[in-house]
Amino acid sequence: MSLLQTLITKPSRRTLRGYALANLIAQILIVVTGGVVRLTGSGLGCPTWPKCTDSSLVTVPAQGIHGIIEFANRTLTGALVIIAALVFLAAIRQPKDERAGLVWPAAFVVAGIFVQAVVGGVSVWFKLNPWIVAAHFLISGVLIVVATVLYWRSLRVVHWPVAPLTYSLAPWIFIVGAVTVVMGVLVTGAGPHAGDLGTPRNGLPLEIIEHVHSYPAYALLALALAQLGSVRRAPAGTLRIVKRVTWLLLASIALQATIGIIQARTGVPATLVALHMFGASVLISLLTANFLAIRGKH
Repeated sequence: MSLLQTLITKPSRRTLRGYALANLIAQILIVVTGGVVRLTGSGLGCPTWPKCTDSSLVTVPAQGIHGIIEFANRTLTGALVIIAALVFLAAIRQPKDERAGLVWPAAFVVAGIFVQAVVGGVSVWFKLNPWIVAAHFLISGVLIVVATVLYWRSLRVVHWPVAPLTYSLAPWIFIVGAVTVVMGVLVTGAGPHAGDLGTPRNGLPLEIIEHVHSYPAYALLALALAQLGSVRRAPAGTLRIVKRVTWLLLASIALQATIGIIQARTGVPATLVALHMFGASVLISLLTANFLAIRGKH
């Protein structure tokens, strides 16, 4: 369904789900494309903002491949706005009794994209200051959380009671997962991929902060294993999606840990960093889905 059709007709719940899923995927992929900008040293390919150069809105030949990469990433923001707008329009045009819980996350994502664009521009003004770049990633993390909430609510999942241990573990898994992601952002800020040769790092000792990052990561793995044990012993009536999300979450954590260990021992190659950033984005979504599957409204 096109934007014009969405404005004219009342979109179905299926249409809303499709837009919400596209929105979630886009929020994850923009992290990956942003990572490509940084990992290729193209962070200042467009040295100003909102223009690419002082005299041009778009990249110019003098900026070379770095300008093309950076400007392409900026252009993708427009696609994110369109997708988020479609979700918002579909949400507000749902029947009144089915609209609850959909409008605010849809509006939040639209507003968040503009905030994200401004923070990205500020990071360019300050020559990719690692703390501003870290904030840029964390805002993406928040948008992934809200986009997951929106998609989950569009599914209209019917909740069933879970075991007390499963119920108790859910918030801790989310909190420890959030701490793990934040520590990973600090590791990235201390690592070798700054986005530009002249960009300083955050000053934290890389080897030490890598170890500090691993502690909540291993705690998260242990909590996910405990939840798996609890879910496997649960009655047959336990919501099937809880088991599915638990397995996906555990697999994501294990894969992230494996990639993290390999990249730390191989000099932090750019390809593995990109995979780790993608994995972190997926992990954020799964942490949110796990909490919603277990602690959502019954």
